[in-house]
Amino acid sequence: MKTPTVDFVGNIPRWAVISAVLILLSLGGLLLRGLDLSIEFVGGTSFTISDVEPDTTSGELRDAAEQGGAEDVIAQLQTDGDQAVGAVVRTDAMQPGSEEERAVRDALLQVAGADEGDLSTDFVGPAWGEQITRQALEALLVFLVVVTVYISLRLEFKMAIAALIALAHDLLITVGLYALVGFTVSPATVIGVLTILGYSLYDTVVVFDRVKENSISLGEPGRRHYAELVNSSLNEVVWRSINTSITSLLPVGALLLVGAQVLGATTLQDLALALFIGIGVGIFSSLFVAGPFFSWWRMRDPDQQRLKAKADARDAGEPLEDDEEAPTAEQPAVAAGSPEARAPVTTEYVRGEGKRKKRRKR
Repeated sequence: MKTPTVDFVGNIPRWAVISAVLILLSLGGLLLRGLDLSIEFVGGTSFTISDVEPDTTSGELRDAAEQGGAEDVIAQLQTDGDQAVGAVVRTDAMQPGSEEERAVRDALLQVAGADEGDLSTDFVGPAWGEQITRQALEALLVFLVVVTVYISLRLEFKMAIAALIALAHDLLITVGLYALVGFTVSPATVIGVLTILGYSLYDTVVVFDRVKENSISLGEPGRRHYAELVNSSLNEVVWRSINTSITSLLPVGALLLVGAQVLGATTLQDLALALFIGIGVGIFSSLFVAGPFFSWWRMRDPDQQRLKAKADARDAGEPLEDDEEAPTAEQPAVAAGSPEARAPVTTEYVRGEGKRKKRRKR
C-alpha cells in the first residue's frame, strides 16, 4: 500500500480546533446535564418490571412511585417499536421489605398493569457505590503512573506526557458524550473506559516507536528536523493504526448492535458502548493529537529551531551563515611553493601509496 503524504504536523491548528470543539461540547454536557449514574454509584432501590401495558408512560410510573412515598424517582421505559414492553424505576434507598417499599411496589404494579411476579427489586446502599467509585479512581491513577514510567524509560519523557494528553482527550470526550446523550454510567461503563485507554495507548505507542526508530535518520532529506521526522513517521503508520482500530471496532459493533439490540443481551450494552465510542475517538487522538503535540513540543528546543531555520533558508535559496564561502576573483592569488598551494595530504601518502606511484612513473 502506498505511503500517504498527509501533513499531520503542518495542520496542527486545524486539529487543535477540532479537539477544542469536541472538548467544549463534552464539558458543556458534563456541566449542564451531568452524568446519569447508575444505582451502583449513587445507591438506591431499583424496580424492574418485565411486562407492562403497551400504553404505559414513564411519567405515569414516576408519579405512581412518588405517590407511594419515593423520592429522586427516575423512570425509563423499555420499548419495542412504539409500544412499551418493560420499565425500570429507580428511587432513593429504601430498606427491603419496608412499608415504603411495599407501597411503591403496589403503586407501580397498578399503573403498569403487571402481576406480582413481573416485578423484581434490587437494593444498593450508598456505601457500595462509593467503594466502586474509589476503586475505579485508584485503578485509573495506577494505570497512568505505570504508563508514564514505562514510556519514559522505553521511549522519551516528552512522549509519555503527549500520550497522557491523548488519554485525557479520549477520556473527556467519551465521558462528555455519555453526558450529552444521556447514557447511563454503570460499573460496566467504567470497565469499558479503562479498556479503551489501553487501545488508545497502544496506537500512540506504535506512532512514537516509529518516531524513535526513525530518529537515527534525523537530518536526512525529508527528516531534517523533528517536525518532518514525526510527520513522515505518522504517514508510515497511518494505515496500520486505522486498520487495527477498524478491526477492533467491528466485533465491538457486532456486540453492541447484534448482542444488545437484537438478542437482548442488555448487560453487555454498557461495556460495548464505552468501547465503541472510545476506540473511535482513539483513532483521532493517536494520529492528530499525540504525534502533532509531541512534534510541537520538541520543536521548541533550541537545537530543533536552528535545524528548522537552516531547512527553511535552504528551501528559500538563501545562503547559510555557516556555509563555506566560494572563492572569488577578488581573493589574492596563491603563491607557488606556499603552504596554501600544496596538495592536501591524502590517505595514499600516509600509507606510502603515493610515493610508490611516483617511482613507477620514473
